[in-house]
Amino acid sequence: MGRKLVSKIMSDNGWIPKVVKKYKATTNSKHNLPVAPNLLNREFAAERCNQKWVSDITYVPTDEGWLYVAGMMDLYGREVVGWAMGERMTKELVIDCLNQANKRRNNPRGVLVHSDRGSQYCSKDYQKLLAKSGHICSMSRKGNCWDNAPMESFWGKLKQEWLHGKRFRTREDAKREVFWYIEVYYKRYRLHASNDYMTPHDYQLAS
Repeated sequence: MGRKLVSKIMSDNGWIPKVVKKYKATTNSKHNLPVAPNLLNREFAAERCNQKWVSDITYVPTDEGWLYVAGMMDLYGREVVGWAMGERMTKELVIDCLNQANKRRNNPRGVLVHSDRGSQYCSKDYQKLLAKSGHICSMSRKGNCWDNAPMESFWGKLKQEWLHGKRFRTREDAKREVFWYIEVYYKRYRLHASNDYMTPHDYQLAS
């Protein structure tokens, strides 16, 4: 199918494409805190639940200011197992996210937890929680977003498929939309090629 035919079909139906929008990076790696090696090493396939988790922070603009969102994804089935939202990009945000993931997955041990080198993930309190949980820390190489591609891809889907073009008056308005996308649409309705075209929820049930 050519570009002209696609354009005609969209025009006839009144469809408007969502243009991919570039977003600024949220990682602040300019700190003197210890960093972990890249143990994940772009091996994004997982053989079982709670083997590999990836985490990252993004932001959503509102009239009140930025809403920051931390997320944690299980690479087996691509389910978002933990998330937290707040008006500041702090270590508490990623700590809350990890605590939620631990609670939802009944406190598994030995999970390889990957993130970027942001100061939140390198903080002593977050690292202390990782160690207490029995997890293994992995971090992307400096300035290399491809080392955390699945989480970056999820943020892109959230923004391009659901948030793009919407204006939020308050952070609470944005929180409701982010919650709906993560817990309802993405988890229970969105199909994934890596899941044999099953939703994260159905893939987990079938495994």
